[in-house]
Amino acid sequence: MKTALNASEKTISLTSLFTDFKEITKAGLAISVVFSSIVGYLLGVSDEAPFSWVTFILLAVGGYFMVGASNVFNQIIEKDLDALMDRTKNRPLPSGRISKQTAFILGAVLTVIGIAILYSINPKTAMFGAISIFLYTSVYTPLKTMTPLSVFVGAFPGAIPFMLGWVAATNEFGIEAGTLFLIQFFWQFPHFWAIGWFLYKDYEKAGFFMLPTGKQDKKTALQTILYTVWLIIASLIPVVGFTGDLKLSYIAAAVVLLLGLWMLYFAVKLYKEMDEKAARKLMLVSVSYISLLQLVYVIDKFLR
Repeated sequence: MKTALNASEKTISLTSLFTDFKEITKAGLAISVVFSSIVGYLLGVSDEAPFSWVTFILLAVGGYFMVGASNVFNQIIEKDLDALMDRTKNRPLPSGRISKQTAFILGAVLTVIGIAILYSINPKTAMFGAISIFLYTSVYTPLKTMTPLSVFVGAFPGAIPFMLGWVAATNEFGIEAGTLFLIQFFWQFPHFWAIGWFLYKDYEKAGFFMLPTGKQDKKTALQTILYTVWLIIASLIPVVGFTGDLKLSYIAAAVVLLLGLWMLYFAVKLYKEMDEKAARKLMLVSVSYISLLQLVYVIDKFLR
């Protein structure tokens, strides 16, 4: 009986540890970021830079570790603020399931191993990964309680993964990687402003400034529309032929444009309705949009 009970307790303990690991590294977010990196990698492979399963796996694992480390350090810094918000009060740190010391050790281990893995691909990939952790943890996170410009700063590390895959494939940062960066950079604004809108009251408890005007007003909604337009323009640049090896066919460009107009529709809807329901819908659409856009880019490349 004792053996069976001990085995059961160990299973529960391991399950709890795994659950806490997923929560503190924000597994859902980390996987979506890794997906962007993998898409960038597939776009970068060519006859000169052939596909490698080893690089593919290293990028996925190293990318997860780097994003996970950023999220761990973010939650260490925001532990007391997370305890104030309904959405985050049950996270491992504010709930007391994981101590700050344990979390710091985990973050440090993930950082070191993540950078080492990315460095084994090439030094540039490791450098951009390290920059991403630094900006997210040391600049974006502290600014969230100081200024709405935190979203602008956070857009830089948030846009790195898409172009990181290209750099991993080619060992080069040029117009192609820059264009991928630009697309995901502009995407950050409508996405995070939509989140900031429907979580406004919860963010207010912790003193987070996530909306450009600090309010759920017409100016914020208008800026969301404008940045969505910039996103659409950026996503169509490759069809013009000025982005080196990053190309987009006319058919794919038409699909990308339709996806952009789909997202723009919901940005305009937020401007008209000015409520949390419209903001939540825009957020969900934005998540689908960026994934579908990336898939269109990859499919178009391999069909051309």
